[in-house]
Amino acid sequence: MTAQDHGLAALGLDGVPALQPLTYPGLPVSAPALLTGTELLPLHARPGGLGSWTVDSTSRTLDDVLGALGQAPVAGRHPVLAVGSNASPGQLTHKLGRLGIPGTVPMVPVRLRGLAIGCSAHIGRAGYVAAAPYARAGEQRMLVVSWLDPAQLPAVDATELPNYRRVPLSGEAYAMTLPSGEPLAGASVYVSARGVLADPLTGLPRPAAAIRRRSWTPCSTRPRRCASSSAPTPPPGCAEPPPTRSCARGARCSSRRRAGCCPGRISPTLLCEAPVLLALGWNRQPTVILLTLTGACAPTS
Repeated sequence: MTAQDHGLAALGLDGVPALQPLTYPGLPVSAPALLTGTELLPLHARPGGLGSWTVDSTSRTLDDVLGALGQAPVAGRHPVLAVGSNASPGQLTHKLGRLGIPGTVPMVPVRLRGLAIGCSAHIGRAGYVAAAPYARAGEQRMLVVSWLDPAQLPAVDATELPNYRRVPLSGEAYAMTLPSGEPLAGASVYVSARGVLADPLTGLPRPAAAIRRRSWTPCSTRPRRCASSSAPTPPPGCAEPPPTRSCARGARCSSRRRAGCCPGRISPTLLCEAPVLLALGWNRQPTVILLTLTGACAPTS
């Protein structure tokens, strides 16, 4: 492979859900890799810890490459689990790049047990209902862990506040395992300060994927709707969003909302998701489950 083959655009991983809400949560990395901001270099797992893994097709270790780039080694970084768009290289690059922080981040899918993914009981600034973790005994899954350096960690924290807080999880309690087969001692995860949405009939959390699948349907059936001109093509099997037009009621949109949103228009995802939330009782009192993670300590600073 050539260096150009590792570019995020060439790999189809340059999407930014914060700018294109209908693509949330974006595409995650599917194998261990070193994100350099514009490229995603393959990492090859081997015993001896993440810092000793080799980069791309060379014999250079990850710590050697990080040092050559003037970046912190693995030992000076903090592992953070991603349950939503932070697993997307494009999203992570965007979050760090707009603050002028280098986007050099090792990203590794890790196997763990006891953690499930639901929907946070709020609508985010970008207009989508974001994912949020909750404890569920026996649940097994793969989640991407990003190793953030001392400058990147507070920068990503700031993008999550005030709706999320970062808490540490025990690698032993959640059976975290690296692709090399070695255990991961622990990692932090962002939990929703507002709880997760639950099915009012069963009281059980609604899976994040189920909410996202349903979010397109109301767009083709509800009257008086607005849509952003930058809305992408919907996923296969979903209804096509309505044509772009201004809102008859002059719906206002915060200047912080993205995806081409402007005064007189409203994020298409926000309106698509709203009927789902209303069906859950959002217009009165949201049905939520407050998150309690076994082994989680007080939020870190």
